[in-house]
Amino acid sequence: MHGVLLLDKPYGASSNQALQKCKWLLQAEKGGHTGVLDPLATGLLPLCFGDATKFAQRMLDADKRYVATLKLGATTTTGDLEGEVLQTSPLRPDRTAVDEAIAHFTGEYEQVPPMYSALKHEGRPLYEYARAGIHIERPARRITIYAIEVLSFSEDELVLDVRCSKGTYIRTLSEDIGARLGCGAHLSGLRRTETAGFRLEETITVAEFEAMTLAERDARLLPADSLLADLPAVTLDAAATDKLTHGLSVRFPSEDGTIAGLRVYGDTGSGQTSFLGLAELLDQVLYPRRLLSTVVHS
Repeated sequence: MHGVLLLDKPYGASSNQALQKCKWLLQAEKGGHTGVLDPLATGLLPLCFGDATKFAQRMLDADKRYVATLKLGATTTTGDLEGEVLQTSPLRPDRTAVDEAIAHFTGEYEQVPPMYSALKHEGRPLYEYARAGIHIERPARRITIYAIEVLSFSEDELVLDVRCSKGTYIRTLSEDIGARLGCGAHLSGLRRTETAGFRLEETITVAEFEAMTLAERDARLLPADSLLADLPAVTLDAAATDKLTHGLSVRFPSEDGTIAGLRVYGDTGSGQTSFLGLAELLDQVLYPRRLLSTVVHS
């Protein structure tokens, strides 16, 4: 079972719970998710199975897009609606103040990761320290907010469409916007809508996936090379394919001196062109970097 499932993760389930459920439904031996969505978040969660897991790391590095709902006038211990209320404020911003705050956080900025996160400190996730009442100093990380659009705005609620780089914590962004507005805010809803070229409209819910037959579930999987769609591709003849799939380098004349990542296709004996995996081009020589186990020869 090899491929990628675009899941609409349900509210309340952890990313790992969603993965294990779908892994069981597919009867797959190997699976992994491509970046954690908190239990309170919903939306696009690409799941990789079989050989597709070899390329999952690229998804972790991809840009993301979210619809974030901010509750104005209150801060919480966790930065979202799961935590206890810390402070409340009767102040409410007008649209001009909202637009100014959004503009302030658009572009690069130094963001401090939240205590309630899975980031590790001395081998333990930060949320374990937070639950124990222990505060850990966290260095700020440079992230990029490409764009923020106001989808709706009322006295107590602000809904934003956010496009951002990897490593962005929308809970922290919500708190920072609330602090900038002077009234405080916390995240009351989060839905991921895009990542690495995949869109929410392409997803399937757990309930829909469960209602399918095993053959229908298998047919729902995208091929492993869909994770590499942004990379240039090359196709090898039968002789070069045989060498590469034995772990050998292949002479490949090209005007490009170095290409760090290439999708490679070739004839594996079926008479049809098949996806082989990931390779690197250095000085007109193609080196295998990560090949599908189904095409690697012993």
